[in-house]
Amino acid sequence: MLNAGQPAPLFELPDADLELFNLGDQLGQHLMVLYFYAKDDTPGCTAQAIEFSDLDDDFRRCDCTVLGVSRDECFTHADFRDKHGLTVRLLSDIDGEVSRRYGVWREREVDGKLRFCMTRSTFIIDRKGVIRYAQYGVNPRGHAGEVLERVRALHMKGIRNAHQQELGRHP
Repeated sequence: MLNAGQPAPLFELPDADLELFNLGDQLGQHLMVLYFYAKDDTPGCTAQAIEFSDLDDDFRRCDCTVLGVSRDECFTHADFRDKHGLTVRLLSDIDGEVSRRYGVWREREVDGKLRFCMTRSTFIIDRKGVIRYAQYGVNPRGHAGEVLERVRALHMKGIRNAHQQELGRHP
């Protein structure tokens, strides 16, 4: 499991439009919310994706990009996005490598058998590539609003720090 203060594992994954997203290339540009979910078009995952999409403008005002990751294929993501009018970028981790690196693809007991399953989880990554928030076992309903409040706090802290540095340079 990853914790706040640790570097975010870098990765490159395709999105619903088959375009590659490279986390390393995005560092320095935006705050990022990276949320992992089990499967496209299931009730909890749909609710979560819609909530993040409904708040997309608010995240953008905080200079934050929201990314959803599951093991579904790109075409499944495209259908899911289009069916529900989602605006968040959906990334496809078909082989589960990124999910394992983030500690969200775990073995659990389901119906008396051990199986690997996706643990719904969310990470906020700062512009330096440091995880500022990590939560495993997320409840999908209302979670996007909670994450937005954390992003707003980080965004405001960044503005205050930049302002203080500017004042320090110009007495």
